[in-house]
Amino acid sequence: MGRPTLHDPDALLDAAVAIVARDGVRALTVSAVAREAGAPSGSLYNRFPDRASLLAAVWMRTVHRFQQAYLEFVTDDPPVERAVEGAPWTVRWCRDNLAQAAVLEAGPQSFEEHHWPDPVRARWAALRAEQNEKIGTLARLVADRSGCTPEEAAFAMFDLPLAVVRPYLQAGRRPPERAGDLARRLAGRIIHGR
Repeated sequence: MGRPTLHDPDALLDAAVAIVARDGVRALTVSAVAREAGAPSGSLYNRFPDRASLLAAVWMRTVHRFQQAYLEFVTDDPPVERAVEGAPWTVRWCRDNLAQAAVLEAGPQSFEEHHWPDPVRARWAALRAEQNEKIGTLARLVADRSGCTPEEAAFAMFDLPLAVVRPYLQAGRRPPERAGDLARRLAGRIIHGR
């Protein structure tokens, strides 16, 4: 029987996300996470052998969590209305998960994806391919049922809400509720053509 886990990997990654939100990606080191989590550095090195592995884990977990929650929300029927409501949903998610939103806003290049271990880069490429396929399928479905183009649907569902929240995230501020209303109105105009 193995030793029990003293420091939960999710708690360690939560500490890493908090560092990114407060101090930026450059401040994210194994020793900084150990201090933030109150864990010995050895516990982190057992899970993340180097900074590149830590950066990759923070990015991958955050992207996966966001994508899972978003797709669960927008894949309910009716697809056109769920697509429109996905825009304010994204704003609310950013409001409720400000630290994770800061990670996503930073982008994979800030997490030095070119230094990630090969297996992690392969997982990231697979996750991106899966995301692009799901987005494309959903955008085509919305376009078929609404009359907009797939490109317009994809923009309204994904790019537009991120553009609405970006100024707040870059300033380290929680997007206001009115940002969700704006995202809904603009997404509706694009998808419904009015």
